Amino acid sequence: MMEVTIERILPGGLGLAHAEGKTLMVALAAPGDRLRVRVDRVKGNVGFASIIEVLEPSPVRIAPPCPYFGSCGGCDFQQLTYEAQLSAKGEIIKDCLHRIGRIDTVPDFNITPAPNQWHYRSRAQWQYDSVRQRLGYFESVSHNVCDVSECAVLVPELQQSLETLRNEMSEGLLSDDARYFRAVVGDQGVSVASGVRGPSVSEGNSQEISRSIEGVSYRFNAESFFQANIDLLPQLIEAAIGDASGDTAIELYSGVGLFTLPLSRRFKRVIAVEENPDAASFARKNLANAGLTNVEIANADVGEWLNGEVGAPRSEKRRHAAALQIDFLLLDPPRVGAESRVIDGILQLSPKQICYVSCDPATLARDLRKIIAGGYSLDSLSAFDMFPQTHHVETIAKLTGP
Repeated sequence: MMEVTIERILPGGLGLAHAEGKTLMVALAAPGDRLRVRVDRVKGNVGFASIIEVLEPSPVRIAPPCPYFGSCGGCDFQQLTYEAQLSAKGEIIKDCLHRIGRIDTVPDFNITPAPNQWHYRSRAQWQYDSVRQRLGYFESVSHNVCDVSECAVLVPELQQSLETLRNEMSEGLLSDDARYFRAVVGDQGVSVASGVRGPSVSEGNSQEISRSIEGVSYRFNAESFFQANIDLLPQLIEAAIGDASGDTAIELYSGVGLFTLPLSRRFKRVIAVEENPDAASFARKNLANAGLTNVEIANADVGEWLNGEVGAPRSEKRRHAAALQIDFLLLDPPRVGAESRVIDGILQLSPKQICYVSCDPATLARDLRKIIAGGYSLDSLSAFDMFPQTHHVETIAKLTGP
């Protein structure tokens, strides 16, 4: 054990400290904390530590209200005041852009705070251990299930769904084959899907629900991705699209059409690429329900579509897209970011403007470095606290071409 003082919060949410010639990353710390810690593991020259005792708390440290804090791997910022959470996220974005993206001058930006710091999540995935009869979330750095009866970040409808599943578990009604349950809330009703480990995602089709955002209706279910914090979606969409307009826009990783529908009202033609067939089907349905006919949904792997590797008909469409002048390209990839071949394909298309929506500052910075090396300039950044009580943050980067 050793005594350390936390210098700042790093990307990934860990606290940085130095002691006895070692660099330490401390879980669940606050900047300014003086702590007694235990080094749990060492990787190279870095030690990963956990708190044994808070010797002198940081001015921004508070008592975490959740009884599962420290065991559950879900929320890792509950020990910070909300103002300190926002500050840490801003520094995480800057750190990633400087260190990983090698961007010397980061545009000024603000983080839009969440209207609700608690009870905001309208989408969740609960892990199920049928042997130990546990239902909840994975423990930190573990695949052991932390049994959770009440989650402080869930909207009330999801909390009720969790309680229903837990009652079914206690009555022996849950399938032993289930490994997790996904749930999402619509304007009316909740969609729940059970999943098993392996190629199959779910044991059956989940209920279709809808969500209205600024008068635009989206249909989806628990098996298709939809943003978890509904409160900030209008601002997120506005920041991503802004006053962009023109002849042709391309959207990559388009999902059920969160950005596709607003884009279709600003551009004469939109091409949206989505690999998941269910999400692509919902997108077509959402466009049809809105009476929008100027969008082509390409159900294909984004990298394959960009590089013309998805069969003759689609390759022909891809070549046709390459011949167009792309006014605007929006991508909203998963947390792992965009593959190198996706970035290469984007640069080959040479859109006038690129909007990158990201839920991970590290992969965003990595990809921005490649895009900027391809001749683009980073014009603006904006950030949204879609995930209060965690280190995660949504960032939007706007770039213009040479």
